[in-house]
Amino acid sequence: MKSYTIHFIRNALTDENLEGRYIGHTNVEISDDGKKQLAAMKEELIFPPVEAVFTSPLKRCTQTAEILYPENKAIVIDGFIEYNFGEFENKTAEQLEKYEEFPRWLAGERGVKPPYGESNEEFAKRVCETFEKVAEGLMKTGTTNTAIITHGGVIMTILAAYGIPEYPMHEWITPNGCGFTVKLNPSLWSRAKKFEVFSEFPYEREELPD
Repeated sequence: MKSYTIHFIRNALTDENLEGRYIGHTNVEISDDGKKQLAAMKEELIFPPVEAVFTSPLKRCTQTAEILYPENKAIVIDGFIEYNFGEFENKTAEQLEKYEEFPRWLAGERGVKPPYGESNEEFAKRVCETFEKVAEGLMKTGTTNTAIITHGGVIMTILAAYGIPEYPMHEWITPNGCGFTVKLNPSLWSRAKKFEVFSEFPYEREELPD
């Protein structure tokens, strides 16, 4: 039976990342440093070719896709957009101290959300439903090797929901331009909605998985 290789890749660095801002739906671009960093990684490490590239609609992801996989026409998936931070958007943790919801939201208290934003539960439901539709599409079309270029929060949510080994979200934090390779076995997916987290991504030249 076929297995399906999916590379989850976080968008390249932005100025707002360095400033520690909560950036969700704001359509910021990759910084100059982010472009240089990604180009250097592509030169030194291995980003294997893929059959298809899926991306969040935001520029920081579509630009990352253009740099890493210029030969692929990226397929934009709206459901892979980052968290909707509402009034928390574009603010630092220090600026958010005035919001009584902030520490409760940060602690993951159920049902708490930024004013006019998504709750953690709403975000997870959206992201997971989107991934399940993509996974089913890959299996229907026999597309066995793909990249999903999206945001850190999206990657952490999907891997915490479906990944083996089973780790909490914070264990799946990944640097910009990096991520994880997973192997989706149709039998395991149909029985348990789980996939194997195979390795970190991209690969060292001497560590290319089979």
